[in-house]
Amino acid sequence: MNHGDTEARRSTEIKFNSNFTQKELGDLSFKIIGCAIEVHKHLGPGLLESVYHSCLFDELENAGLWVQSRVKLPVNYKGKELGDLLEIDLLVENAIVIELKAVEIMHPVCKAQLLSYLKLSKMPKGLLINFHVENIASSVISLVTEEYSRIPKY
Repeated sequence: MNHGDTEARRSTEIKFNSNFTQKELGDLSFKIIGCAIEVHKHLGPGLLESVYHSCLFDELENAGLWVQSRVKLPVNYKGKELGDLLEIDLLVENAIVIELKAVEIMHPVCKAQLLSYLKLSKMPKGLLINFHVENIASSVISLVTEEYSRIPKY
């Protein structure tokens, strides 16, 4: 499936794939980071986030992973549904949220954004990947939520 077909794969209901163990989520994260390294190796830093988004989506699919792009995330405020106001860049295997950046300076708000997405989506793990760096592997930020602690280790 090409990236242009992702419109049909957007989801309004997000539910964690609870078949994963902590170890499997770790292995999945490793595979995702490997795909990001591959994209970075071919493109390098300095491009728009949308370019890296498209390429990483393709790379993840080519690696045999189920990926959803630009997943709408509903916001509920004081019991009132405000609609799909937020958008997750990539959701891999209904388990790991990926927030992409292509910025020179990673501000703390970027990490806070991913943490908010994790809490709202009830996903256990997220990766913050900035492509505007020399060494992408050392700059990936991995976050887990309380959901992660409830998952079996093995």
